[in-house]
Amino acid sequence: MNVFKNTILPIFSATIWISLSEFARNEVWFKTYWVDHYGKLGIVFPSEPINGAIWGLWSLLFAIAIFIISKKFSLLNTAFLSWFVGFVLMWVVIGNLGVLPYGILVFAVPLSLLEAFIAAFIIKKLS
Repeated sequence: MNVFKNTILPIFSATIWISLSEFARNEVWFKTYWVDHYGKLGIVFPSEPINGAIWGLWSLLFAIAIFIISKKFSLLNTAFLSWFVGFVLMWVVIGNLGVLPYGILVFAVPLSLLEAFIAAFIIKKLS
């Protein structure tokens, strides 16, 4: 029971938050931005169900990383380090691939910081 309460529940709860945050940001608020950007590149923005499932897996893996990081660091340090690992490194990769719409970072940076902070908060509170 302690494993569920101290490990599985915090990770699962953070995964749900991250998934909802990602969905709202990329499929509701900024979907048109992504679709237009990808269209200008001559490619289609990937939003098939399999892509959603992979983002669900990413959310779980991000929550696990936050959980592990939270064992060694304070809330703020966990949130910042998690944000760096989860988002900054991803932006470097998709920027290198030439598919990052740099203009979206004005919105993505603060929203992703909030996402990482709330996920870290959930994990810290529940574990």
